Amino acid sequence: MRHVEVLPEPLPPEPLVILNRWMAEAWQHRHQPNPNAMVLATSGPDGHPSARVVLCKEVVPLPGYLVFYTNYLSRKGRQLAENPRAAAVIHWDALHRQVRVEGPVLQAPAADSDAYFASRPWVSRIGAWASAQSEAVQSREVLLASLAATAQRFGAPIPGQPGTESELDVPIPRPPHWGGYHLWADSVELWVEGEARVHDRARWTRKLTALPNGFFEAGPWTATRLQP
Repeated sequence: MRHVEVLPEPLPPEPLVILNRWMAEAWQHRHQPNPNAMVLATSGPDGHPSARVVLCKEVVPLPGYLVFYTNYLSRKGRQLAENPRAAAVIHWDALHRQVRVEGPVLQAPAADSDAYFASRPWVSRIGAWASAQSEAVQSREVLLASLAATAQRFGAPIPGQPGTESELDVPIPRPPHWGGYHLWADSVELWVEGEARVHDRARWTRKLTALPNGFFEAGPWTATRLQP
């Protein structure tokens, strides 16, 4: 079946509303194991870019940011502390759609990070404590020993052992070096694949003004169609 889709005309005033709908449709179709996978690019003071795949856990259309979680002491966490801006790409090949988001990044409120961490499987919570993400390790055996020691510390089975209950409820608090980030969008680009590579593409930009409470005051979006 021939794919035919174009962006609305005129362009709508809130691009993240469209992204939120696209994300919901990607979950509905499940053409890929992780429909919320996104490439996150950061850079440090040297300007050297670094990219990796993370999971977009939420799209908040208004006031307009994406939510992801990671180790604050990882390479991306250190870079975000030094240069709190990022760019993200979400590409759904089977749905012929792509989204690019750029903007400043702030740590999520601690209560939000606590709530999400508590919702994770216990094996993932053990892993967050056991792994010094991005740091060198002498061998895989050393890493597995750290995992076993961490499990023992919290009175949990060693993850991966035969007979381990995946649904086991073990109280494991969030480590202080792990939590969420909000990628506030000041630039959003939506892309839809077109016939003969005449894709439909548009960019929205807006001004964000930092507020004392750790949020931003967002100005109105300006939308522009782009050539493919």
